[in-house]
Amino acid sequence: MIADLFNKLFSGHQRSVKAKKNILGSFLLKGVSISISLILVPLTIDYLSPSKYGIWITLMSVVAWFNFFDVGLGNGLRNKFATAKAEGKPALARTYISTTYAIITIISAALFVLFLIANQFIDWGIVLPGSTDIAELQKLVFVVFTVFCLQFIIKLINVVFVADQRPVMSSAINTLASLISLIVVVILIETTDGSLLYLGASFSIINLIVPLLAGIYFFNTSYKQYRPAFKYVDFSYLKELMSLGSRFFVMQGAALIVFMTDNMIIIQTAGPEEVTSYNIAYKYFGIATMVFTIITTPLWSAYTEAFVKKDMDWIRQTTKKVYKLWLLAVVGIAVMLFCSDFMYLLWVGDQVNVTFLLSLIMALWVLLSTSTMVFANFLSGISKIKLSLWHSVVVMIINIPLSFYFAENLGMGSAGVILASVCCVFPRAIFQPIQYWKIINGKAKGVWDQ
Repeated sequence: MIADLFNKLFSGHQRSVKAKKNILGSFLLKGVSISISLILVPLTIDYLSPSKYGIWITLMSVVAWFNFFDVGLGNGLRNKFATAKAEGKPALARTYISTTYAIITIISAALFVLFLIANQFIDWGIVLPGSTDIAELQKLVFVVFTVFCLQFIIKLINVVFVADQRPVMSSAINTLASLISLIVVVILIETTDGSLLYLGASFSIINLIVPLLAGIYFFNTSYKQYRPAFKYVDFSYLKELMSLGSRFFVMQGAALIVFMTDNMIIIQTAGPEEVTSYNIAYKYFGIATMVFTIITTPLWSAYTEAFVKKDMDWIRQTTKKVYKLWLLAVVGIAVMLFCSDFMYLLWVGDQVNVTFLLSLIMALWVLLSTSTMVFANFLSGISKIKLSLWHSVVVMIINIPLSFYFAENLGMGSAGVILASVCCVFPRAIFQPIQYWKIINGKAKGVWDQ
C-alpha cells in the first residue's frame, strides 16, 4: 500500500515529479529548520534579554538591506541559467554563472570599502538605541558586515540550486547552518554571559562556512561542468544579465523597504522590546509563509522551462493545484490566529507581550503575501514583471511614510508598521492573477505581456 502511494505520488510529467521530490524534501528539511528556529527564539531571548534581542534582530535587518546591491543579478542568473539549460547550452550556463560570480565579487569588495569609510562616522548607539555597551556594538557591526560581504558571494550557490530546480539542496544548507547555530547558542548559554558580539560572530561565521563548503563540493562534483572560472567570465553578457536583473533589482528594493525597514521604524518609534514582539508574531505566522514558499519555490524555474517549451497545459494544471493549496492555507492561518495567544505563551512564556491587533494584521499580511506567490513565481519565471516593477516603485515611495503614519501618528506601534505593508501589497494580489490569465490564454498585450 505504501509502495502504491509512493508510486502514485511520484508519477506523471518528469517536471512535476522533480518538483514533488523537491517539495517533499524541502518539507522535511524545513520542518527541522522551523523546529530549530522556534527553539532558538526563546533560548536567544533568555541569553540576551528581550531588549538586546530586539537590537540583534534590527541589526540583521540593516545588514540585509545590502542584499539590494546584487542589483537583481541573482534572479537574473536564475532565469538565464534555467533557460540555457532547457535549451541544452551548458557552456552558456557556465558563462552566466562565472560572470555573475565575478560581478558580485566586485560589488562585494566595493561595499566593504564603502563600509570601512562610512563606519568611522556612524554612531551605532543612535542607529540601534538601547545598548549599554557601545564598544561591543561597534565590534559586532564590523564582524557581521565583514562576514556578510563574503556571504554575498558564497551564497550564489543557492541561486544555482534553485535555478536547477533543486531548492531542496538550498534548504539542506540552511537547515545544517541552523542546527549548528542551535548547538552554538547552547554552548554560549553554558559558558558566557549574554554577549551580542559572541552570538553575532558565531551566527555570521556559521552561515558563511556551511555554504562555502557546499559550493566547493558541488562545483567539483555534480556541477563541475558549471564551475565558475576566470576564462568563462564574459562581461559582454553583463547587459543581458542586467536587462533582466535590473527589473528584479527594483522589485528587491521595494521588498527591502517593506520588510527590512520595519524593525528600524519600530525601534525608533516604540523601542527594541516592541521589535521583539513584532518578530515573535512574524516568526509565528511566518510558518505558513514558509510552508507555502516550500511549495512554490521549485515552480519558478519549472515555469521557465515549461514556457520555453510552450507547455501551457502543465502550467495551467500546476497553477490550479497551487491555488487550491492556498485556499487550505487560508483555513490554516485562521486557526493560527485563533490559537495565537496560547501558542505565544507556550513558546516564549510571558516575557514577551504580543497584542491581538498585531497578530490579526500579521495574519492578514501572510494571507495576502502567500496569495501573490500563486502567480508571482510564474510571472517571474517567464520574466513578465513590468507591472510588478511599477508597483514596486510606488511601494518604495509610500511604504516608509505610511508606516510612520500608522505607527506613530495613529499610535498603532508595530501593528501599524505591518498594516502599511498590507496596504502596499494589496494591489499586487489583484493585478497578478489578471496578468496570469491574459498570458496563459494568449490575450496579453502591452504592459500585460512585458
